[in-house]
Amino acid sequence: MPNKVILTHEVTGLGQPGDVVEVKSGYARNYLIPQGFGVSWTRGGEKQIEQIKAARSAREHATIEEANHVKDILEHATVKLAVKTGAGGRLFGSVKTGDIAQAVADQGLGTIDKKKIQVSAPIKLTGMHEATVKLRDDITAVIKLQVVSAK
Repeated sequence: MPNKVILTHEVTGLGQPGDVVEVKSGYARNYLIPQGFGVSWTRGGEKQIEQIKAARSAREHATIEEANHVKDILEHATVKLAVKTGAGGRLFGSVKTGDIAQAVADQGLGTIDKKKIQVSAPIKLTGMHEATVKLRDDITAVIKLQVVSAK
């Protein structure tokens, strides 16, 4: 029996915050609601949907021109990340999306949401890498990352 759920966070393959989706009751009960990705749909939830959509639009870059400007800045810069490494340039752990967002902000390239950053494979070695940032639904930027050993 499907349950209606209001998404509070983006769930890949399911929807964006504020979307009302029908999912199987077990998926809602055991995953979406306990993880905080959604809440049960009720008639009074319409106000909550509007609040979620307003917050989402505030976080999203306001205009296409602004998003394209941020895309140009990000694609023409190389983001440098200094991380702890061991022998042979291997990292202790891996570079997280939060680290990338922080490095972009530290270098004065703007602020990006760490949830919008995607890395194709875990970054576990020093060197040049790439990550994609979804600025809007229709605009993505590719960031060049230079991972170096911290001294």
